[in-house]
Amino acid sequence: MNINNKFSAFIAIKDVFFSEVGLGISANAILLLFHIFKFLLKHRPKSTDLTIGHLALIHIIMLLTVGFIATDLFGSQEIWDDIKCKSVIYLYRLMRGLSISTTSLLSVLQAITLSPRSSCLAKFKQKPSHNLCSFIFLWVFNMTISARYIVSTVATPNVTSDSLLFVTESCSLWPATYLIKYTFFSLLTFRDVFLIGLMALSSGYMVILLFRHKRQSQHLHSTNLSPKASPEQRATQTILLLMTFFVVIYFLDFIICFSLGILWNNDPVHLCVQMLVTNGYATISPLVLISTEQRIIKALPSMWGKDSNV
Repeated sequence: MNINNKFSAFIAIKDVFFSEVGLGISANAILLLFHIFKFLLKHRPKSTDLTIGHLALIHIIMLLTVGFIATDLFGSQEIWDDIKCKSVIYLYRLMRGLSISTTSLLSVLQAITLSPRSSCLAKFKQKPSHNLCSFIFLWVFNMTISARYIVSTVATPNVTSDSLLFVTESCSLWPATYLIKYTFFSLLTFRDVFLIGLMALSSGYMVILLFRHKRQSQHLHSTNLSPKASPEQRATQTILLLMTFFVVIYFLDFIICFSLGILWNNDPVHLCVQMLVTNGYATISPLVLISTEQRIIKALPSMWGKDSNV
């Protein structure tokens, strides 16, 4: 790729990337505010409401930090020091870990909500204290396995070294020792495999329950009638869509990350493409969740109408 084509690609990716970040932050902010108002107005919350609000907050912080990282990748004039590098990179990695953890928790909670009263999962219904304990555990666990980035991230403006691993124009990673490297790699692998496996199990369980309900409905209704799905079933279908989208994005990110190390040698343009793909879930997920909330959909046009009349 010649210099002109590379520059053009850089500008195009920059515009698309910041549009994605802006859209994601706006959508997650709307989703978070909706659940805050819902809680303050003392509407009867669903078991997944707190988790969805938590996920929206995580994605807001994640997109804000990736926006900071992108400004450095795209050639910001500001020089980052060690503290800024460590804080931003650590916070971004922490939010990514919490994103997959909270998404998995959301899948499990929806499976519990959909489960029949005779199921062994029924005893976990309507237990807010369980959610709070789960959040604390997820934060502590992900803060621990992301701690490596506090130690190994350093500011390296205008410094090139074969021993450093490129992260942004100002920040790099010191290569870890064999023990530390494979300890953290094992923890990350265990976390991702366990959580994706949990998503697969809970999603499979929900699909079975939905199939059973559909088959029972066909026996109870005539073939000319189409029974309307319950709110729980519609919510379950939304969560299943999110799970599918997350897994697709996860494996796309894995393939691109592998290609960066083997084929493209950490080229900044391809790093930006990876970030664009990686943060697709944080941008699309709130839009999917908002589309199922009729109160938000009805409120948005009225809000825009008020703004246009001002």
